Amino acid sequence: MSTEPAEAAPARPEPELSPRLYNPDLAPPKQRRWGTYSIFALWMNDVHSIGNYTFAAGLFAVGLGAVPSFFALLIGILVVFWGMNLVGRMGQRTGVSFPVMARISFGVHGAQIPALIRAIIAIAWYGIQTYLASLAVVVLALRIEPSLQPYTADSFLGLSTLGWICFLALWALQLVILSFGMEIIRRFQDWAGPIVWVVMLALAGWLLVITGGDIAWTPPGALSGGAMWWEMLGAAGLTISTYGALMLNFCDFSRFAPDNRAVVRGNFWGLPVNFTAFAMVSIVVTAGSYSLFGEVITDPAEIIAKVPNTFVLVVGAVLFALATIGVNIVANFVSPALDLANLAPKFIDFRRGGLISAVLAVVVLPWNLYNSPATVNYFLGGLGAVLGPLFGVIIVDYWLVRRGRINVPDLYTEDPAGEYAYSRGVNPRALAAFAPAALVGIALAVVPAFAALSSFSWFLGAVLAAGLYYAISDRRGEFHDVPGEHLSQDTTAEGIH
Repeated sequence: MSTEPAEAAPARPEPELSPRLYNPDLAPPKQRRWGTYSIFALWMNDVHSIGNYTFAAGLFAVGLGAVPSFFALLIGILVVFWGMNLVGRMGQRTGVSFPVMARISFGVHGAQIPALIRAIIAIAWYGIQTYLASLAVVVLALRIEPSLQPYTADSFLGLSTLGWICFLALWALQLVILSFGMEIIRRFQDWAGPIVWVVMLALAGWLLVITGGDIAWTPPGALSGGAMWWEMLGAAGLTISTYGALMLNFCDFSRFAPDNRAVVRGNFWGLPVNFTAFAMVSIVVTAGSYSLFGEVITDPAEIIAKVPNTFVLVVGAVLFALATIGVNIVANFVSPALDLANLAPKFIDFRRGGLISAVLAVVVLPWNLYNSPATVNYFLGGLGAVLGPLFGVIIVDYWLVRRGRINVPDLYTEDPAGEYAYSRGVNPRALAAFAPAALVGIALAVVPAFAALSSFSWFLGAVLAAGLYYAISDRRGEFHDVPGEHLSQDTTAEGIH
């Protein structure tokens, strides 16, 4: 018997980067400057929105008092905090954005499915949020110059002349900010988010002073017993669903963090702390407006419009418009810009993907989408429910099946021997788990018979997809055995750039 040592198996050559999968914007970043405050500011921009105000105020309107609302929102945001930390860690370790992250579980070409679903939702909401911000500008313009009133009486494609002017002005402003890339986005959000706190605290202070502190903390027709607990669970479920889209693509931002501590700390201050504080201030303002005006007003712009001071109206309208721009940038622009770049990396970079997204956001005539309950509930609501199953598959594949061992260079190659080539670039197991869970999620979200469970469509879809994928996944340890910690910024920067 020969005593010669066995010859080591030849190392696999470095994979060739495919122009169908790679461009510098999709690669791990060379610099990581998003520290704790930048992550915190990101959440301030996303949380401090008219949509979140309306959601929190709506709990008061349906009969939940301040204390039940607080606990319902806290439970929901703690689940979101947990999910964001999981996804944030994935992005920080690998340095890759969501469409590239989806290649791990769905395959290098199968990832187009989750990327396109996320892009469609984001583009529609990008247009809707721009439209909602433009409404505040219209109110502002009419207060400053009442002679503009005749320009609100006509209609072209469903929007008045003044409406078009205000909408396109905000659309162009956002595009200018976004055209400079992720670093400018970071700088914009670092100051835009905190400004809204000034408006909300001033509004709450004004209402407390004018009412003499006599605020009705219990809403009209307050719920109690089983109805209250069910409404609280529904509020927690809706909180999770509200952040389901960003929970999916948070790695678009966390990949710029220098370490995981910055991600977790930024998430902690931005979500459990900032979200619940903002929601409670929103409820204080709503309760104060009920005591003062005798009606529950869930739109802060409408409350500001009642303030008998033009200067206050101007400042409030401008800052709420800025808040909407902030949430639009965070939640509805970065994702489709990268998702569309993922379609054709050779021809579409981040800026071109963003420009295409912005143009499509006008083409869909978002005011018509927003004013159509059927469109919002069935189309956008159904697609939103699909995000839960995507999250379930991606999280289970990364953390339970692969245990964080990711071969980052193989995410950019079409080599059939690549780890994420699967069957012609598509993982059939991921699709087999995703499809039935997506159908269940859509049914829960849009079928009237399941209306009582609609608040939980994202959560139940995610759990179902996660369980199915874990049950049918290949866990025999044949994945490339490279510890995830060794595929952090240093290795990926050297192997990809």
